[in-house]
Amino acid sequence: MKYVFMKLVPPRADFMQTMTQDELDLMRQHQSYWAGFAEKGWAVAYGPVADPAGGYGAGFWSLPDDQDPQALAAGDPVIRAERGFRYDIFPMPALRIGKLMA
Repeated sequence: MKYVFMKLVPPRADFMQTMTQDELDLMRQHQSYWAGFAEKGWAVAYGPVADPAGGYGAGFWSLPDDQDPQALAAGDPVIRAERGFRYDIFPMPALRIGKLMA
C-alpha cells in the first residue's frame, strides 16, 4: 500500500459559492467517481474544504502499490471535462489514523 494526499483545485477561488447548475452536475459526477474507490476501501478521508482563501477538495488515500494516483485523477470527470480543475498530488511516507470518537 502507498498513501497519497490529493488536492483538487477548482477553476476559481469562489467556486464553492458560485458554481453554476452545470458545474454542480459535474461535481456530482466527481463525487460518484471517487465514491467507487472509497467503496473499494481506498479512502482514508476525503471531501470539500471551506478555506476562506478559496475552497478545494482534499483526499487522503491508501492505494494498492499498482495504482497510479495521477491516472486516477486523470479519470475524474472534472478533469476530463477540461473546465480548469487540477490536482496537486503528494506522496505520504506514512499516514497515521487516529481513533474516531462517537
